Formats: sequence, structure tokens, C-alpha cells
Amino acid sequence: MTFDFSPSQYGPALESLLKNDGVNELGPGSPNRGVEAHLRALQLSEMFAGAPIHDREAALCCQSALWLLFDFLDESHTLSQSIPSTDGSYWHGIMHRREPDYSNAKYWFRRVGLHPVFTALREETERILNAEPVPGLERLIERPAWDAFLFIDLCEANYRENNAAERALKKIQLAEWRFLFDHCYRKALGD
Repeated sequence: MTFDFSPSQYGPALESLLKNDGVNELGPGSPNRGVEAHLRALQLSEMFAGAPIHDREAALCCQSALWLLFDFLDESHTLSQSIPSTDGSYWHGIMHRREPDYSNAKYWFRRVGLHPVFTALREETERILNAEPVPGLERLIERPAWDAFLFIDLCEANYRENNAAERALKKIQLAEWRFLFDHCYRKALGD
């Protein structure tokens, strides 16, 4: 199953933001100041095109995700740490992985447990690595289930290496962001 991430499916307020085709650094990156004012002004009701929000925590996760997408780790952290759900812990874990604070990321991923996006993420990782095999990363697809802790370890080992593994891990990280954002967006709307 291939996931088609189409920015237009998230409404006009998010479409332009989500057309960002770049991949984030495995680390903190540099905040994109060009979108900061837009992100600060963006209200939850606008993010969901006026549709009723059925799960406010999931909606806040989407807001945290947007800050993270544009490398505003502090803003993302402020939101995600206040969301007690599994999804909030997942965003919190990603933020710490990118910070990088790998042991703290693992703490938050222990709170995530088995997440609904793990199956799709494992499948997408296999697709990415089958298209461009990278020695050392095959461990991500040797197991039948997604291993968030192995992914953290591989991100740590390849951070700032500027090698094929780092490039592949960035693609996987983007897929993870998209799967989790979509999951939270749909959950917020009650889908």
C-alpha cells in the first residue's frame, strides 16, 4: 500500500504549508522564519476549514506537527508536552529525537507503545529501502514490525554523516511525519 500525501486534502489553510517537499534534518535544523507569522496566526478552526473538531488533543498534535515541520522545535515541544495522549507522546518523541536528545526520545516512545501508523511506516520504509538499498539500514525491515528504538539508534549513528544512510533516514522521517500528521488530522475530525 502506497500512501499518497496530497496537501490539498487538508484544506486551503494547510495546503500551501504542506507543499513543503523538502526533508528535514535528522537534527534540529534551522527554523523557517518565512512561515513563522503564518504559523503563529493559524487557529485550529482555520486548520480544519471550520469543520467541527471531535478530538482537540489530535488537533493540537497537528499544530505541534506543523511547528516541527518547519524546524520550530521549542514551539512544537511546548504543545506536544501538554498533550497526554499516545499521539502527543509520539510527536514529543520525534521532537526529542531531532533535538537531538536520544534517551529522552526513547522515554517518549516507550509511552507510545504500538502506534497505529507503525504498520504503514514499516511498509513505506521497506519500499524506500528496496528502491535504494543502504547497508546497515536493512535491519529496519528485517523485523515484521516497526522498531522506533532502532530508528532512533540509526538516526543517532548517522546524524551529520552526509551519507546514503542519512539521506534514506530523512526520507523515512518525512514518511513518518506524514503518516502521523494524517492520522492525527483524521482523528481530530472524528474519522
